[in-house]
Amino acid sequence: MTNMESNDILQGIKRVHFVGIGGSGMSPLAEILHARGYIVTGSDINESDNIDRLQSLGIRISMKQQAENVGDAQLVVYTSAVNPQNPELVKAAGSGIPTIERGKLLGLITREYPNTIGVAGTHGKTTTTSMLSQILLQGGFDPSVFIGGRLPLINANGRAGGSDIMVCEACEFQDHYLSMNPAVSVILNIDADHLDYFGSLENVISSFRRFAGLARRAVIVNADDENTMRAVEGIAGKQVIRYGLNGDYEWMAKNVRMMDDCFGQYDLYHDGAFFAPIKLGVPGEHNIPNSMAAAAAAFICGADAKHIAYGLETFKGAGRRFEFLGTFNGITVADDYAHHPTEIAATLNAAKGMGYQRVWAIFQPFTYSRTARHLDGFVESLSNADQVVLSEIMGSREENKWEVSSEQITSRISGAVYLRTFPEITEYVVANCKEGDLILTMGGGDIYKCARMIVSGLQDKASFHVC
Repeated sequence: MTNMESNDILQGIKRVHFVGIGGSGMSPLAEILHARGYIVTGSDINESDNIDRLQSLGIRISMKQQAENVGDAQLVVYTSAVNPQNPELVKAAGSGIPTIERGKLLGLITREYPNTIGVAGTHGKTTTTSMLSQILLQGGFDPSVFIGGRLPLINANGRAGGSDIMVCEACEFQDHYLSMNPAVSVILNIDADHLDYFGSLENVISSFRRFAGLARRAVIVNADDENTMRAVEGIAGKQVIRYGLNGDYEWMAKNVRMMDDCFGQYDLYHDGAFFAPIKLGVPGEHNIPNSMAAAAAAFICGADAKHIAYGLETFKGAGRRFEFLGTFNGITVADDYAHHPTEIAATLNAAKGMGYQRVWAIFQPFTYSRTARHLDGFVESLSNADQVVLSEIMGSREENKWEVSSEQITSRISGAVYLRTFPEITEYVVANCKEGDLILTMGGGDIYKCARMIVSGLQDKASFHVC
């Protein structure tokens, strides 16, 4: 393949083809290019809401991946998950058509927006990017948006706006965010993750330091997070804006309390002066600092106290971020992307404070390397649930050279169950859950499919009892 990273590659072409256009990281890019006048086509093998949205815009999409889909494209976009032997990539290579990885394309697109806000962090970046997007959208700022999860306000992962503002989730995986050109970099926190790529926490911190250095105007940082402050230590040539709960920072939260034991409220202060009363529409103490980061970034974009308070109160969560799917005969089902022990602990702590009789954790470990590295952390964090069920590990791009298994987790948690497949899990959960339970599926893979199966199973059970 002819991989392209030139800054001007988008200037000389009109036709762009996306391999796997329905993906969460692909569909917003396709929509933005379409809105900017490019002729966009794509292919995928799975129907989805993203596919429906793109087709409604007039983008031609084939639901079969084959060489002829490339047509007269002048650039082919792919993700690292696409097999190099994919017929469309093979066709591009054979025809001399340039190809570009999705993360590189995102970086190039951010250069087209003078006010790109890149939101990074090991945990919470999808939620924070969504909060910021909601504030700006409802405030009339008309931003372009790129999010790793679905924002219910627009029922999509992204949109093409008409202003010079772009709100962009910035992912550290394989240093993808280093292709960006942000006016403002936001760093929420830094933890030991993706160590199969970075190798050590020190390398993760070093990567975030490079990301912070890309910012042209300012870096917004969680001053309560030690690793984040190490990453920006000594950064010169730009403003460092701090936020947090435990110090005298540019943005501070005072009078913090949890309403109904799970929804944060606080008084937001800016430069020592009261700014706005904040009520959060999403549960969990961990979302208080996330909301402060969103507020600080929105303020830079021109949002005032009213815009910020309203956006944070009306934001009810991003897709797969504590996403409630429904309540059936008193049994509630929700789905969350948590796939790291820190995220699982935060999600379960929030769930345990919401007044349910029992909290079920249905967890799908994602990648063998992460499972092996965080085995003890998964045991500790999942133990906070009342009922624990694990599926088979989703290996994704890896082979199981670590010889790790889900049973190595369930065997160390009292009452935990390992069930290999989603149908087995669904049958077990539907048969054993009770009124007042919260069933929470978690993981970075396709565990959301199991959540939908559980919903269907509970609906069928409710219908059966009615009859």
